[in-house]
Amino acid sequence: MSRTPDKNLICGIDIGTSKVVALVAEVADNDTLHVIGVGVQPSRGLKKGVIVNIDTTVKAIQAAVEEAEHMADCEISTVSVGIAGSHVHSFNSNGVVAIRDQEVSNADVERVIEAAKAVAIPADQRILHILPQEFLIDNQEGIKEPVGMSGVRLEAKVHIISGSISAAQNIVKCINQCGLEVSDLVLEQLASSYSVLTEDEKDLGVCLVDIGGGTSDIAVFTEGAIRHTAVIPIAGSQVTSDIAHALRTPTQYAEAIKRQHGVALTSMARDDESIEVPGVSERPGRRLSMQTLASVIEARYEELFQLIDRNLKNSGFANDLSAGIVLTGGSSKLPGVLELAEEVFRIPVRLGVPQHTTGLNDVVCNPIHATGVGLLQYALQQQGASSEVTFDEPVLSDANSVWARMKSWFSRHF
Repeated sequence: MSRTPDKNLICGIDIGTSKVVALVAEVADNDTLHVIGVGVQPSRGLKKGVIVNIDTTVKAIQAAVEEAEHMADCEISTVSVGIAGSHVHSFNSNGVVAIRDQEVSNADVERVIEAAKAVAIPADQRILHILPQEFLIDNQEGIKEPVGMSGVRLEAKVHIISGSISAAQNIVKCINQCGLEVSDLVLEQLASSYSVLTEDEKDLGVCLVDIGGGTSDIAVFTEGAIRHTAVIPIAGSQVTSDIAHALRTPTQYAEAIKRQHGVALTSMARDDESIEVPGVSERPGRRLSMQTLASVIEARYEELFQLIDRNLKNSGFANDLSAGIVLTGGSSKLPGVLELAEEVFRIPVRLGVPQHTTGLNDVVCNPIHATGVGLLQYALQQQGASSEVTFDEPVLSDANSVWARMKSWFSRHF
């Protein structure tokens, strides 16, 4: 007997470079999420966050979804999916219109959003998100809900995120081949921000760094709104590759060595400890010191943090991070990463753990699943304001959809 879809369930799929994670959560009466199913499968069809093998990715997604469905005893039909990769670009934009009838209406807000997104983007890019920052009426700043206010001139400040059409289409194609529909295609660091950041941090100024397998994703918030996003093409898989080359061992052994013995600070490794390193092919293994391993890992993480620091300085927001930096993602859990990050950034750094969700403790309390849990929380907030993603047209191209999502965003944050 086939199971029927449950309208009280939400599913999020994090298609990462190292793993595919499918999460199923039940929506409680008080609009809280309770995770009841999880499926995790190795991912070998992506490189640096972008799909390079459709068939392999489809198999991984299908297996993860089936595992989650079996655990939750349900049938999944619609999912929210994360998107990442160096093809993602972002910028801030302004739009200005005259207020009709000297009182701001929904139509005025729709027109000003249309004006803000009327910017030239490359032909191979499509808008993924239009994220509100604030409105100005007759140069009065800091307005979050302009409808009903009097004035002559309405201005909107928004953060626009675009992504490759082909990369987005490939994600949607993989999900559709699994018999599922995509309700939301969400920038991964935006999804992670829903699960690990507090409202106080967003108000004071915070930088979220989601260190995954293929990319490290950045999102900067100040005054409660997102101001800057970026993608750094260095993450956990590069650390593993460095270990494999430096220790001359196969990649699968390098990954196991990193997980079992890796630390991100040489000072944390003891001089008198060593590890057994398997050789390549028929070559015999050998023993190497823990400090040798730590020096390899530290060099790559230090390079990553320096690139992030340079990106923040170039963005102009490096001095606005009063709440510090929040690291999340699977590659942020390595011992010594937080300490090394504080040495490089010279501001407080904490580990971001998913919040405001109950259920399976190993999922909801693990930075590895920050994006997956964030996708669930994003989907919960977007219910009733979104439709199936087809990518025949730019996402959020309809002004009513833009305004519906913006009103939802403001209602959550202000």
